[in-house]
Amino acid sequence: MIKRTFYFGNPAYLSLRNGQMIIKLPEVEKCASFSEQQKNEMTISKPIEDIGIVVLDHSQITFTQGLMEALLENNSAVITCNSKGMPVGLMLPLYGNTTQNERFRKQLDASLPLKKQLWQQTIQAKINNQASVLEICTSEKVKCMRVWANDVRSGDPDNLEARAAAFYWKYLFQPIEDFTRSREGAYPNNLLNYGYAILRAVIARSLVCSGLLPTLGIHHHNRYNAYCLADDIMEPYRPYVDKLVYDMVRNKEGIDGLNRDAKARLLSIPTLDVTISGKRSPLMVAATQTTASLYKCFDGELRRISYPEIK
Repeated sequence: MIKRTFYFGNPAYLSLRNGQMIIKLPEVEKCASFSEQQKNEMTISKPIEDIGIVVLDHSQITFTQGLMEALLENNSAVITCNSKGMPVGLMLPLYGNTTQNERFRKQLDASLPLKKQLWQQTIQAKINNQASVLEICTSEKVKCMRVWANDVRSGDPDNLEARAAAFYWKYLFQPIEDFTRSREGAYPNNLLNYGYAILRAVIARSLVCSGLLPTLGIHHHNRYNAYCLADDIMEPYRPYVDKLVYDMVRNKEGIDGLNRDAKARLLSIPTLDVTISGKRSPLMVAATQTTASLYKCFDGELRRISYPEIK
């Protein structure tokens, strides 16, 4: 069953009751003209087991400890946003698998050659998916990108990822004058940043569910980054976000900023259709397949990570 994403952009009281997330609006709770029965009728409840991600995007949201505990025990991810509406925090469970210690050890004991091979597969998948997005969106010739993907060596010592990225960003948003991909750049960088933050949460959640440490990467190793492995594994998934943002730009969505409609589109990322292992599934489900295959690579059961393919 696909887990649901809940976004809260207004003041709200969020609590737990009988395995349900209880949602109350402050204006209803404080209104003296409403009876207790009317207030109860205006209360919304959602089963905890259905929740995959919760996004908190308002400074006046009350969130109880009991609800937090229940969400984390259910392997849900909780994202908090800053005053500009951009995700700045991510809370995940400390454990998400019954054989946690064993899986941690397998991950910690992974050899450098294995990690380099896994990074090679990751970059090959990313470049091929970027090429497909570029071909679909712009009809640009992408033969060079296919060649670069094929030429990626173990560990990508030639940094073909960067070469492909330069080509990709040069043409994907070509109608936007002087577009440069940058975290602090102009539109539509804000849409990309938001989308990647949601994607990162999905991947980090899947890693925890698979009993892996999202901190210990196969390539990324920034000492200040708590989600290095999530940043590694999300690379081949990024083009799905890029394709969604491209469609939004074409329809002039979010051009005035990260408004409610733009966020609603980007919050659909966990449910995007992707093809993995020849079968279509929601991105959140595919992410779990990817992280499960990653553990099997650490365990020696598999030699390749299962990544989605854009055709």
